[in-house]
Formats: sequence, structure tokens, C-alpha cells
Amino acid sequence: MNFDYSEEQQLLAESVRRFVARDYAFENRKKILASPAGMSDEVWGTFAQMGLLALPLPADAGGFGGGAVDLMSVMEAIGEALVVEPFLATVGLGAQLVARAGTEEQKRNLLPAVAEGAAKLAFACTEPGSRYDLARIATRARRDGAGYFINGEKRVVLGGPWADRFVVSVRTAGGGTDAHGVSLLLVDANTPGIKRTDYVMLDGQRACDLRFDGARVPAGALLGHEGEALAAIESVVDFATALVCAEAVGAIRYANEATLEYLKTRKQFGVPIGSFQALQHRMVDMTITYEQARSMASLACTAVDGGGDAAERRRAVSAAKIKIADACRHVSQEAVQLHGGMGMTDELKVSHTFRRLTLIAQQFGDADHHLARYASAGHH
Repeated sequence: MNFDYSEEQQLLAESVRRFVARDYAFENRKKILASPAGMSDEVWGTFAQMGLLALPLPADAGGFGGGAVDLMSVMEAIGEALVVEPFLATVGLGAQLVARAGTEEQKRNLLPAVAEGAAKLAFACTEPGSRYDLARIATRARRDGAGYFINGEKRVVLGGPWADRFVVSVRTAGGGTDAHGVSLLLVDANTPGIKRTDYVMLDGQRACDLRFDGARVPAGALLGHEGEALAAIESVVDFATALVCAEAVGAIRYANEATLEYLKTRKQFGVPIGSFQALQHRMVDMTITYEQARSMASLACTAVDGGGDAAERRRAVSAAKIKIADACRHVSQEAVQLHGGMGMTDELKVSHTFRRLTLIAQQFGDADHHLARYASAGHH
């Protein structure tokens, strides 16, 4: 497999890295986190101008038709700088569901606004007690006249506080974890009958819980065909999982660089602690972990772009996520330990990287979940 970027991808990677180094330095990020909004409209506008929001959207809806591989360098830069703006929530999840499940008209109506930075989306799928099972949906949508009434709860909606619209997974038929009867509805954030509770997560990103109490949406809110959305949901969550793997690679790279720098400058007994062999070995292990994580992220991104067999895609994504979850844990803990007590202080970016890596290890399924999924994907 070829893990090198094409010329276009390299140019994009450099421009993203330049922007992030200039406008998303750690001090700037702190200000953004402390602001009431918790994100920067300016940064979002720049993402739109750079074409990042249009990159993974279909060409016939104002996008560039790019895939996960095209986004790898973007996600790495996001991971390195610990960007909190809802890039993954909007273009990795929400807009992907519209692109893959929506009608031509729905795509034309919504996706150009996403590409321009005028619309933000969020995907509401997790429910109390659902763990990582995408089919375990208790939120129900009942057809009534020319629309649907939604009742139920969604938890940890990534980027939810900023979303103009939610893509909501609901049951229109069946129960439990039935594959059939799962539908997607496009719900305006201002719809009456929705109670939204916003909060800040461990890594500084914002999420919300949603309560639907007879919230009514028109019939046109249905994305694609009623009761047949599960395959699209699974493929989009795999796509987003591959992107998060690439984000982890950027964060791991930063953690390694910061740790190496610290080992070179921090002195004990009159010499840099990096001259101690035991610490050198630990640093080497972190570097090997980074290289493995990078190849596994490439594998996952290539698999979700392949458009091939769903079981193969699942296996590749789960294999990558298992490896990435381990890498997140290994590198984040080593980075903090090798920094000593300072590693956990708010003033040091490494402690924020630690938190993001801890969350990535859990996002879209932890290692145990993906081990089980990997095993079951082998049985066709």
C-alpha cells in the first residue's frame, strides 16, 4: 500500500498546518475554549474558505468529492492543534449522512450551505444504555398526517450546541436492535418539543443531550427511505471512525515531539534526562507506536473509501480502532509520565492532548467493542 500523499494532498496538508500554526496556537485555543460560544466563527469561516468543509462532499452538491484519504492530513492537523470546532460532527457525520442517504433535492438544499460554512450539522444517535450499538434505538418517530412526531432521548451529540440541524436516528418500525425500521430524520434545531442540554466534555469539545417530547417534523424531513437507514449509518460511522484514527495520529505526533523536546531540555544531575537510557527506550517505543498508528489509520481511511464489501470495511476499521485505542493510551500516559508532575497541569498543552487521546480511545467504540466486532465481521 502507498502511504505517501499525492501532490494535491501535500499542498492541502501544508496550508492547513500553516493556518493551524498561525491562528490556532495553544494560547488562541485557550481563548476559544474560554469564550461563551466555545468555538470560533472566524476559524470556521477560514475552514470554509480553504475548501475544507467542501472537501468530503459530493461534487454535484458544491463539494470536491474527496474521501477519507483526502482528509487524513486535515484530521492530523486538527489532532495536533486540538481543534475544537465541529469539523467531524458537521462534515464527517451529519453531511455524510445527507450525502449518502438523502434524495438529490435534499443534498442540493443542504450541502452547499455546509460547504460555505453557513450550516452546521450534528448526528444524534447515541442513547441511554445503547453503548456502541448503532441499531439499539428506542427513540420513536410516529407518522401522523403529513409528518412525524418524535419521542425519546439522545446523549452526547457531538457539536450539538452549535448545530442548525440534527440528523436523528429513530425507529419508525420494529424494536430492540432490529436492523429494519431504523430511519433518519433531519430536524431543525429550533423545532418545538426539543429540550437541549449543553455541556463541555473532558477534552474541551462541546456536546449536548436532546430530549424529544412530541417534536413534529414534516414528511420531507425523512432522509432517503423509511426503515432502511442502518446500512448508511454504519458506513458513515465507520467513515468518521477512520477520520478520528487520523486525528489521533496528529495528536500522538505532537505528544511525541513535545516529550522529546522536554527530555532534551530538562536536566537532572547536571545532564539532560534524555541521556538516560531507560528514558530513551521509552521514547523509542512511543515512536514505534506512532508509526504503527499511522499505518493503521491509512488502512482504515483506504478501506472506507474503497466502497467494497461492508464486512471487509468493518474489519479494517475495527482493526485500526483497536490499534489506535492502544496507541492513544500508551502515548498519552507515557507523555504525561515523562513530563513528570507538570504533565497534568492546564498550562501544558500535553495535558490537553492527553485528554483528547483518552476520549478518542473511547469514541465510536473502545478496544473491547471493536475486538468483538472484528471477530464477528470475519463470519460471513
